[in-house]
Amino acid sequence: MHERLVAGLDTPDAIRAAFSDHPRHRFIPDMIWPSATGLPLFRTADPERWARIVYTQDAVTIQANDGGGGPRNEPSSSSSAPQLMADMIATARVEPGMRVLEIGTGSGWNAAVLASLVGPTGQVTTVEIDPDVAAHARARLDGSAVRVVTGALPAGSDTYDAVISTCAVSRLPPAWFACAEPGAVVVTPWAASSEWQRTPVVTLAGTGAGQASGPFVRDAVFMHDRTQRVPDGDFPGLDHRPEATAVVPFTSGDVVERDLLTRFMLMFPGVRIGLGLRPFNGGHGRIVYLGTPDGSWAYLWPDGSVTGGGRLPLVDRLCDAHRRLFEADRPGLEEFSLEVDLPGGACRARAGSLGPWEHPVGSP
Repeated sequence: MHERLVAGLDTPDAIRAAFSDHPRHRFIPDMIWPSATGLPLFRTADPERWARIVYTQDAVTIQANDGGGGPRNEPSSSSSAPQLMADMIATARVEPGMRVLEIGTGSGWNAAVLASLVGPTGQVTTVEIDPDVAAHARARLDGSAVRVVTGALPAGSDTYDAVISTCAVSRLPPAWFACAEPGAVVVTPWAASSEWQRTPVVTLAGTGAGQASGPFVRDAVFMHDRTQRVPDGDFPGLDHRPEATAVVPFTSGDVVERDLLTRFMLMFPGVRIGLGLRPFNGGHGRIVYLGTPDGSWAYLWPDGSVTGGGRLPLVDRLCDAHRRLFEADRPGLEEFSLEVDLPGGACRARAGSLGPWEHPVGSP
């Protein structure tokens, strides 16, 4: 099963060989969380099902609710999707002899792959905020050269040739760039708020004077850094009667099929935007929702109709963003970039002549 998983990776041979060195099942704990509801799965209870889940190309949740309970199994630690791991490692240009810092150890599998890539002349340091998760990873990495640190940030004055974060952040920690060697990149998922459904991966390099910038490289969904979470607000427009209706030349399905959702997120500072389900035509339909802190909201429905309410003209903003994207020949996510003011925390997204869109710290 591991051989099939590795063979399915679209990645350079060196990275594929590093994955081959470390079968995934050796790093996944016996208890995993297969879904957002229901009980966890124990390997001893159903080893075949456990193995099938471990050897998919998906992320595997190894902890829910920060180790506690709750009405839903909210993932708080996971083994990332293998292709996503490979893409981020390739983006960081990890090579033999490099010193690599990983933020978010999780199962320890990614750190083991990195250790194979840097070889005996390199060094991997991995940081994990949850003591129980760190202890699990430390045990699975026993005998390797990987250094596992329990905490939120690396300790000491070591410097690194690449920094890879496996948790999404809104405020880019200046300490990550302070410990990065000149020319080193910081590869991290980013989202203006932990309420964002998507956390696209960006590759950043320090440009001096407390600034960093770089391109987005792919879409992703990561858990948010525990030190930067914001409470989830109410679902926009829930139990509100529409104050306005309109029809637009695109549907919620178009947004999904054309991979527009993350680009809309980058283009809508201060607006919470995502996908949801609402009653539609006797069943349930997938909608694109928008909401703002002042209570303005809008839903884009599967038939291209839009309903909404509140002070801000969110429908007009949605239509304008859609028009501008297509007038610019629909730039892909990789044509978007991020500029970061490290001391102040403000982030600006751009896409060629489109933008900038200023995302202040704490923006929902």
